[in-house]
Amino acid sequence: MPVYLSDEKKREIITEFGKSEANTGSVEVQIAIFTHRIKSLSEHLKANKKDNSSKRSLLTMVGKRKKLLKYYQSRNIEGYRALIERLGIRK
Repeated sequence: MPVYLSDEKKREIITEFGKSEANTGSVEVQIAIFTHRIKSLSEHLKANKKDNSSKRSLLTMVGKRKKLLKYYQSRNIEGYRALIERLGIRK
């Protein structure tokens, strides 16, 4: 079973990428949370190659993150470039 986001890690991501702890719905925070979940699910799938339900979940999350990144790129190109640099997403 993959490791899910703990409350402490989620709060840490929210304070790092959102300007405050209450700013949970911003695009930067959502992309950062998706990225963390994608990385943990990828590690899980390296060990469990035949876990097809987790593979489907991973592809769904990658698609959602891609849509959010496309939206953020169209709204704020400088912020988009800074965000992918901070998260280490290759694009």
